[in-house]
Amino acid sequence: MRLGSNAVYHLAAPVVVRISRHGVGAETARRSVAVARWLASADYPAVRALDVDQPIEVDGHAVTFWRSVSDDGDEYATIAEVADVLARLHKLTAPSYLHLPMLAPFRNAAIRITNNHWLSAGDREFLTDRLDILREEYASLEFVLPQGVIHGDANIGNVLHDTDGKPVVIDLDGFAIGPREWDLALTAIYYDSFGWHTREEYETFARVYGFDIMRWAGYPIMREIREFLMVTWVIQKAGESERIAAEASKRLVALRAGTSRKDWQPY
Repeated sequence: MRLGSNAVYHLAAPVVVRISRHGVGAETARRSVAVARWLASADYPAVRALDVDQPIEVDGHAVTFWRSVSDDGDEYATIAEVADVLARLHKLTAPSYLHLPMLAPFRNAAIRITNNHWLSAGDREFLTDRLDILREEYASLEFVLPQGVIHGDANIGNVLHDTDGKPVVIDLDGFAIGPREWDLALTAIYYDSFGWHTREEYETFARVYGFDIMRWAGYPIMREIREFLMVTWVIQKAGESERIAAEASKRLVALRAGTSRKDWQPY
């Protein structure tokens, strides 16, 4: 079904299995299952973990099992539905037993850069220097929304329609405590930087959620950070195919030159 931070396979309906990257460890998988069970108890529309003892570990991979959202293939929710379920999520208070971590925006970035064998020495130096600058800029941000539960990777690709046509939030690995602006940024960037959403779609998102992040003074820095992290994510997959390598190269060039991101392709 997907091959990203996890390999996701559809087994016999209605079961989906997620397999982590090698060596990632079971902590994130275990927390995702616990988050799913909490959201189920709160009657929140999120993917449901199967009622089995999980995760299991196989050859250094953490494996979890989930109820399929739909047997008819992925159908993305509307942008209004994305805004609505996100607003509902941001009204929830996580129970203390979940031990949700504080958002660490750059947690994986340095490792992805340092351990990457695809990057040239020049690109590695550029990304390392840029990471130091963005860390300082993030620390200077003055958030205006209250901090609390966030999804961590909130975007239209992580809200699917179930078999009844209702929106369901998936990919619970990034749940954390942090600024709500973090969850609003990708939809704005998908419109503003990439052109993946129309102006009308973005305005609908801001209206339904009740806040327009693009009017926030910190948005330009947040946009730079999220775009940078999207580059560090794709470079770790650059060795998998020529197509992904070409996309990674294109993004690096745009990042270094400060040119348009309109030709970036979604992953």
